[in-house]
Amino acid sequence: MPTYVYRCDACKKTQEIKQKMSDPVLTSCPLCQKEGFKRVLPSDVSIQFKGSGFYINDYGKTDSSDSGCSHGGCGKCQ
Repeated sequence: MPTYVYRCDACKKTQEIKQKMSDPVLTSCPLCQKEGFKRVLPSDVSIQFKGSGFYINDYGKTDSSDSGCSHGGCGKCQ
């Protein structure tokens, strides 16, 4: 379920709220109950892999000269 960032114009609080993509956009602040609650775009977007089977070194930097080809189509891995 995606997490959306909302900011209230009335109380100036920012909140992260989990919603289904099909749920309507919230318009009233759950804290102060006033209108002016808007979804904002986060300044940094990242993906977090949680659970077993994910390791930090699985997603590290790769050598730019290595195309990753293992089927012989690149001419390097025949």
